[in-house]
Amino acid sequence: MGRVFTAVLLAVVVLAGSTSHAGSVSIPGLGGDLQVNLTSFQERRFSAIIRQQYDYSCGSAALASLLSYHYEHPVTEAEVFSRMLSLADPAKVQQEGFSMLDMKRYLASEGYLADGFRMDLDGLRERVAIPVVVLLTRDSFRHFVIIKGISANEVLVGDPAKGMAIYDRQTFLESWDGIAFVIRNHLETGRASFRPRDQWPSIARAPIGRDSASGRMPVGHEMARWPAYLEW
Repeated sequence: MGRVFTAVLLAVVVLAGSTSHAGSVSIPGLGGDLQVNLTSFQERRFSAIIRQQYDYSCGSAALASLLSYHYEHPVTEAEVFSRMLSLADPAKVQQEGFSMLDMKRYLASEGYLADGFRMDLDGLRERVAIPVVVLLTRDSFRHFVIIKGISANEVLVGDPAKGMAIYDRQTFLESWDGIAFVIRNHLETGRASFRPRDQWPSIARAPIGRDSASGRMPVGHEMARWPAYLEW
């Protein structure tokens, strides 16, 4: 019975996960229906990053996410966008988007000290060890994201346009200019949320190894892969 129930539950979850909507389903059983809450892939991808609402608002969305999820300072993208715009050149922002200087000015108005520093991933992981905003370049398009964690081989990224993503180190380095925008005060608060293991997706990591019978990689490793990153 346990195996049958598990198989039914897995089938329901997989089918529900293939849609873009979350909710709950009822699974009939001997003791009555069991309500199972489901979370869509879309919701999971944006569970710890604020989704940008405009083409040129990745900077304000990234900064709002950094403060809200890593510095116990809840703020919306709209609030950050409005305040940053008031401190910047609106025409330049509309053409080029926000800059790290715009971010620095906004954070200063909120009591934070922040600057851009050139560093490598190992230095960021071992010595700095806090979430930071970085600028990636893809196909000549510049885009702000948050580095939320770093492992030996991968980088956990919060992307305001695409949600949470895992890059292998080499692919990430090909897109990154080596500059990290770092909040220099409130370090204990920032470090408490760096490399949070519950944000590393289990579906992309487990089970590890190959199926001994078929020689194929487990289901968790058969997720769709994009050229630059792995999404879930």
